[in-house]
Amino acid sequence: MTAAAPSRVGVFLAGVQKGGTTALYEHLAEHPSLAGPRVKETHHFDNESLDWTQDKSGVLDAFYDATAEGRMRFDATPITLYWPPALRRLHAYNPAAKLIVLFRDPIERAYSHWRMEVARGTEPLSFADAIRSGRERLHPDRPLDAHWRDHSYVERGFYGAQLTRALSLFPRSQMLLLLSEDFHGDHRRVLEGIAAFLGISAFGDVPARIANQAVSVPHLPPISSADRNLLRAVFAADMAVFARLAGLDIGRWSVSRAQGEGRGSADCRGF
Repeated sequence: MTAAAPSRVGVFLAGVQKGGTTALYEHLAEHPSLAGPRVKETHHFDNESLDWTQDKSGVLDAFYDATAEGRMRFDATPITLYWPPALRRLHAYNPAAKLIVLFRDPIERAYSHWRMEVARGTEPLSFADAIRSGRERLHPDRPLDAHWRDHSYVERGFYGAQLTRALSLFPRSQMLLLLSEDFHGDHRRVLEGIAAFLGISAFGDVPARIANQAVSVPHLPPISSADRNLLRAVFAADMAVFARLAGLDIGRWSVSRAQGEGRGSADCRGF
């Protein structure tokens, strides 16, 4: 007799980058009913080196220990919601998968992303230039090249377009949409909601996890009012779509407070 194939990974912490996914991953990894991969981010469904005309479930299975048998396996790769082919591949792998997504104010998310790339040495531009002329690095005819990963400060913030794509594949009942601000402000309540969504026991009175704190890079100026006004205008139309689809109260986000240049239409650059 041959051993039975492991059940499909059933839970995906699918976004967003710089939204608190590392801290949430650590909470999930500590739950006795859940089993995480050997590394936080498998980057399986956004792996463009794989031949996706073939079944690649074994590649993902290899990230999990045999001791995970009997527990619900989860993945935590925050690019999954954003990367164009990833959700389609995930759906083909497991159409019954449950998706958990933490959303953060896209202006604050963009700035945090930029700081990270500056610290890594991959970003020579100022934040002001990166969200203006820097977007020219992201060519619509090459949507899978490295710039779309590394320098997508603005593009990753079009949550309305990304959620629209997700809802074209998965029913809303298989998604748990959360705000990063709620998770950091009251992690126990958010964890209670996750336990109910997954049908597992409560996490209990666990302390907050603090992970991936803002990198310390000297002499980086804060976001200017001009940059905020520009991004408010760029994100405005998409944020209206996102608020309607997600049903979340984003009134506290700075992107929702119209100032200065007013509102414009979103430029989603091919996404």
